[in-house]
Amino acid sequence: MNTRWKPSVTVAAIIEREGKFLLVEEHTQDGLRLNNPAGHLDPGESPFQACVRETLEETAFHFKPGALVGIYMSRFERPVPGQELPLDITYLRFAFCGTLGEHVAGQALDEGIVRTLWLSPEEIRACAHLHRSPLLLTCLEDYLAGRRFPLDLVTTDASVHEPLKRR
Repeated sequence: MNTRWKPSVTVAAIIEREGKFLLVEEHTQDGLRLNNPAGHLDPGESPFQACVRETLEETAFHFKPGALVGIYMSRFERPVPGQELPLDITYLRFAFCGTLGEHVAGQALDEGIVRTLWLSPEEIRACAHLHRSPLLLTCLEDYLAGRRFPLDLVTTDASVHEPLKRR
Protein backbone atom coordinates (compact mmCIF):
# COMPACT_ATOMS: atom_id res chain seq x y z
CA MET A 1 0.00 0.00 0.00
CA ASN A 2 1.28 3.45 -0.89
CA THR A 3 1.29 6.10 1.79
CA ARG A 4 1.19 9.76 0.90
CA TRP A 5 4.14 11.82 2.11
CA LYS A 6 3.10 14.81 4.20
CA PRO A 7 5.38 17.51 5.55
CA SER A 8 4.87 18.79 9.09
CA VAL A 9 3.36 22.27 8.87
CA THR A 10 4.80 24.78 11.31
CA VAL A 11 4.54 28.51 11.93
CA ALA A 12 7.02 31.04 13.29
CA ALA A 13 6.82 34.62 14.52
CA ILE A 14 9.52 37.12 13.58
CA ILE A 15 9.16 39.82 16.24
CA GLU A 16 11.41 42.89 16.31
CA ARG A 17 11.59 45.56 19.01
CA GLU A 18 14.21 48.29 18.99
CA GLY A 19 16.49 46.32 16.67
CA LYS A 20 16.33 43.09 18.69
CA PHE A 21 14.35 39.93 18.02
CA LEU A 22 12.28 37.85 20.41
CA LEU A 23 13.52 34.26 20.65
CA VAL A 24 12.82 31.35 22.95
CA GLU A 25 15.38 29.12 24.61
CA GLU A 26 14.09 25.58 24.86
CA HIS A 27 15.12 22.08 25.89
CA THR A 28 15.56 19.70 22.95
CA GLN A 29 17.13 16.28 22.47
CA ASP A 30 20.26 18.18 21.45
CA GLY A 31 20.32 20.34 24.59
CA LEU A 32 19.28 23.96 24.97
CA ARG A 33 18.49 25.56 21.63
CA LEU A 34 17.20 28.90 20.36
CA ASN A 35 14.22 29.36 18.07
CA ASN A 36 11.64 31.85 16.98
CA PRO A 37 8.37 31.51 18.82
CA ALA A 38 7.15 28.63 16.66
CA GLY A 39 5.19 25.44 16.57
CA HIS A 40 2.91 23.09 14.72
CA LEU A 41 -0.37 23.84 13.01
CA ASP A 42 -3.26 22.27 14.96
CA PRO A 43 -6.43 20.84 13.40
CA GLY A 44 -9.07 23.48 12.76
CA GLU A 45 -6.79 26.51 12.66
CA SER A 46 -5.20 28.62 9.94
CA PRO A 47 -1.44 29.29 9.84
CA PHE A 48 -2.23 32.85 11.00
CA GLN A 49 -4.17 31.54 14.03
CA ALA A 50 -1.48 28.97 14.83
CA CYS A 51 1.20 31.68 14.90
CA VAL A 52 -0.86 33.80 17.31
CA ARG A 53 -1.47 30.78 19.58
CA GLU A 54 2.12 29.50 19.52
CA THR A 55 3.55 32.93 20.29
CA LEU A 56 1.29 33.27 23.32
CA GLU A 57 2.06 29.73 24.52
CA GLU A 58 5.84 30.10 24.15
CA THR A 59 6.35 33.74 25.19
CA ALA A 60 3.24 34.80 27.18
CA PHE A 61 2.88 37.71 24.74
CA HIS A 62 -0.04 38.39 22.42
CA PHE A 63 1.01 38.70 18.78
CA LYS A 64 -0.74 40.21 15.76
CA PRO A 65 0.69 39.07 12.42
CA GLY A 66 1.02 41.89 9.93
CA ALA A 67 2.69 40.20 6.98
CA LEU A 68 3.97 36.87 5.72
CA VAL A 69 7.77 36.89 5.53
CA GLY A 70 7.96 33.63 3.62
CA ILE A 71 7.14 29.97 3.29
CA TYR A 72 10.09 27.67 3.88
CA MET A 73 10.84 23.97 3.61
CA SER A 74 13.58 22.10 5.44
CA ARG A 75 14.46 18.50 6.23
CA PHE A 76 15.64 17.10 9.53
CA GLU A 77 17.34 13.72 9.93
CA ARG A 78 18.57 12.08 13.13
CA PRO A 79 19.77 8.52 13.77
CA VAL A 80 17.44 6.51 15.99
CA PRO A 81 19.20 4.02 18.29
CA GLY A 82 18.20 0.46 17.44
CA GLN A 83 16.61 1.39 14.11
CA GLU A 84 18.07 1.06 10.66
CA LEU A 85 16.35 4.14 9.25
CA PRO A 86 16.87 7.61 10.73
CA LEU A 87 14.10 9.89 11.89
CA ASP A 88 13.33 11.88 8.73
CA ILE A 89 10.99 14.87 8.97
CA THR A 90 10.33 17.58 6.41
CA TYR A 91 8.98 20.85 7.77
CA LEU A 92 6.94 23.43 5.87
CA ARG A 93 7.18 26.70 7.81
CA PHE A 94 5.02 29.81 7.45
CA ALA A 95 6.89 32.76 8.98
CA PHE A 96 4.97 35.88 9.95
CA CYS A 97 6.12 39.25 11.23
CA GLY A 98 3.90 41.60 13.12
CA THR A 99 3.18 43.50 16.29
CA LEU A 100 3.90 42.31 19.79
CA GLY A 101 0.99 42.91 22.12
CA GLU A 102 0.42 42.75 25.85
CA HIS A 103 2.32 40.39 28.12
CA VAL A 104 0.10 37.97 30.06
CA ALA A 105 1.51 38.11 33.58
CA GLY A 106 1.69 34.76 35.33
CA GLN A 107 1.10 32.66 32.23
CA ALA A 108 3.23 29.52 32.21
CA LEU A 109 5.32 28.93 29.10
CA ASP A 110 5.00 25.75 27.03
CA GLU A 111 6.74 22.66 28.34
CA GLY A 112 10.41 22.77 27.43
CA ILE A 113 10.60 26.55 27.07
CA VAL A 114 13.20 27.87 29.53
CA ARG A 115 12.93 31.59 28.82
CA THR A 116 12.44 34.30 26.25
CA LEU A 117 15.23 36.61 25.21
CA TRP A 118 15.85 39.54 22.91
CA LEU A 119 18.89 39.31 20.62
CA SER A 120 20.32 41.53 17.91
CA PRO A 121 20.85 40.14 14.40
CA GLU A 122 24.60 40.00 15.11
CA GLU A 123 24.04 37.99 18.29
CA ILE A 124 21.69 35.60 16.46
CA ARG A 125 24.21 35.07 13.67
CA ALA A 126 27.02 34.50 16.21
CA CYS A 127 25.17 31.65 17.93
CA ALA A 128 24.03 29.72 14.84
CA HIS A 129 25.34 26.51 16.46
CA LEU A 130 22.56 26.90 19.07
CA HIS A 131 19.72 27.33 16.59
CA ARG A 132 17.03 24.65 16.74
CA SER A 133 16.41 25.08 13.02
CA PRO A 134 18.46 26.55 10.18
CA LEU A 135 15.26 28.38 9.26
CA LEU A 136 15.66 30.74 12.23
CA LEU A 137 18.49 32.54 10.46
CA THR A 138 16.95 32.23 6.99
CA CYS A 139 13.72 33.85 8.18
CA LEU A 140 15.64 36.59 10.01
CA GLU A 141 17.72 37.44 6.94
CA ASP A 142 14.59 37.56 4.74
CA TYR A 143 12.90 39.83 7.26
CA LEU A 144 15.94 42.12 7.38
CA ALA A 145 15.98 42.20 3.56
CA GLY A 146 12.43 43.57 3.67
CA ARG A 147 10.52 40.51 2.44
CA ARG A 148 6.85 41.05 3.24
CA PHE A 149 3.78 39.54 1.62
CA PRO A 150 0.15 40.33 2.41
CA LEU A 151 -1.57 38.00 4.88
CA ASP A 152 -4.26 37.20 2.32
CA LEU A 153 -1.63 35.38 0.27
CA VAL A 154 -2.46 32.40 2.54
CA THR A 155 -6.11 31.42 2.24
CA THR A 156 -7.79 29.11 4.73
CA ASP A 157 -11.09 27.73 3.51
CA ALA A 158 -13.98 27.80 6.00
CA SER A 159 -14.11 24.00 5.88
CA VAL A 160 -10.92 23.91 7.99
CA HIS A 161 -12.80 25.41 10.93
CA GLU A 162 -15.83 23.12 10.67
CA PRO A 163 -16.12 20.02 12.86
CA LEU A 164 -15.25 16.75 11.15
CA LYS A 165 -18.28 14.96 9.77
CA ARG A 166 -18.46 11.20 10.08
CA ARG A 167 -19.01 9.39 6.81
